[in-house]
Amino acid sequence: MAINGAQFLAAIDELEASKGISKEVIITALKEAMIKGYKKSIGATEEDDNVRVNIDAETGSIEMYQIKKVIDGEPEDDFLEISVEDANALKDGKKYKSGDELIIPSSPEQLTKAIAMSIKSILKQKFAEAEKDVLFEAFKDKIGTMITGKVEKADERGLSVNIGKTSVYLPHNQMIGDEKFNAGDSIKLFVNNVASGTKGAHIIVTRASEGFLKCLFNEEIHEIYDGTIVIKAIAREAGERSKVSVYAEDPNIDPAGACIGPNGSRIQKIVGQLGNGNAKEKIDIITYSDVPGLYIMESLKPAKVVGIKVDLENKSALAIVRDDSFSLAIGRKGVNVRLAVKLTGFNIDIKTETEAYEENIEFQSYEELQALDAEQKSKAAYEKLAAQYRQNETTTDVLPGLPEGYVAPQARVYEEEGNEELDEALEQASENEELKLEAPVSETKEEVKEEKVEEEKPVEAKKEVKTTTSIEDLEKSLSEQSNKSSNKGKKFTNKKKKEEASEDDSSKSIVDTSNAKRMSIYTEEELREMEEEEKNENVDDYDEDVDYDEYDEYYDDDDR
Repeated sequence: MAINGAQFLAAIDELEASKGISKEVIITALKEAMIKGYKKSIGATEEDDNVRVNIDAETGSIEMYQIKKVIDGEPEDDFLEISVEDANALKDGKKYKSGDELIIPSSPEQLTKAIAMSIKSILKQKFAEAEKDVLFEAFKDKIGTMITGKVEKADERGLSVNIGKTSVYLPHNQMIGDEKFNAGDSIKLFVNNVASGTKGAHIIVTRASEGFLKCLFNEEIHEIYDGTIVIKAIAREAGERSKVSVYAEDPNIDPAGACIGPNGSRIQKIVGQLGNGNAKEKIDIITYSDVPGLYIMESLKPAKVVGIKVDLENKSALAIVRDDSFSLAIGRKGVNVRLAVKLTGFNIDIKTETEAYEENIEFQSYEELQALDAEQKSKAAYEKLAAQYRQNETTTDVLPGLPEGYVAPQARVYEEEGNEELDEALEQASENEELKLEAPVSETKEEVKEEKVEEEKPVEAKKEVKTTTSIEDLEKSLSEQSNKSSNKGKKFTNKKKKEEASEDDSSKSIVDTSNAKRMSIYTEEELREMEEEEKNENVDDYDEDVDYDEYDEYYDDDDR
């Protein structure tokens, strides 16, 4: 029976819609299957390439033929070659010569039923491979992620779940404990892989793997989602207990506390999604540590471990627990210690505290390991800061849009060039201004000229000169000294005022003038004369001429 081209094309379109496989892929798969079946029917081997099958995608017609090479003499392989005499003996009306090709046509109707079944089997295999490729392309980005589907069918063996374009099968051993679902229920699944089987390609899903629990943590705890907290490892026995070790680079963050949440609110949300059975799965949050002993002690929670002895070479450890925590360390049916072994990668033996003391076992305490862990964290933080500092020193910030290799201009530093002549002139000008302000109005031009001459005299370097009196006070002192013979009492009063003024001025005007030039007020001869006059003065003589009765009368008037 001849193949109806229209029906053939309609069947291809239906396959494309149901399987999601393109028409080109279907035609290519059918062509390869028919070539294999045709070779089998004529006795050709897989290596023979003289069989052709052409399928017209527009009309639906199928052509099948075998090609033989025409040669002179007897052929060595009857399947590949034919003699000129035998080729010309055929009733096709053609004359052949050596080197020509003889085409022997055939049709699908000539194939036996066994060959047709073989072609069908090969075609199914090709479709399964093509379907796997389609599913892989559709779900390759979803491997290792969570998907949501709707239960289509539920039985004792598992669930059939619709996830949109296709359905997936969830076996009972990949479910959490004794949880149960009914048709129409919404369910979360973890995509493990995409594989092929006897029934074609299928997506492998589960709810019992560590990946499913990790996805729940990513959904419920935003610190894990944004990378502030990192999940280091997960050990799980679905429906019984799970242990999750978490770590945070920031020492100010408590990773275990952040995952548990206030009053356990965050971890309870996760536990609520781990099946709807009677027994709820327990989750232990473990703080990860680079110190193996401390990490193993944490992994045995909720048991209270007082110490540990670690053999790093053999990857084994001996944990010392309190006498009342031995059963907790083992766990129901040994689940707690099994998960600790799986989480840490160490073989763990457990002894009670009493047994350890009786056998004189030396071990490290929990406090010692905590101190070691804190020391390592501080060292790591210091090294990180040092690396960032070194990187910042060698990195030059360049604004976006600037050409490659552009170096930003740096702040210029100008060195101060010393100019001694300019400095001396500025200093002299400032001193002259001070003198103008301090000098009395009655100062004559000759006195100013003398002061300028005195100023130009060289001053020894590093000579410390301290002015204890002002020019005005010194002038008053000289005038008082000239009249001391006529009024000694008045002179005594002026001298007292002079000393009080000098003390006030000395506290304000003592200036270190080392390495600087100052103007001399008096010549050396005048200064020597003033010193001699002060030596000759006898302050006690002034007391005899003072009439203290006047002062007593003055204060008596005030009392009245």
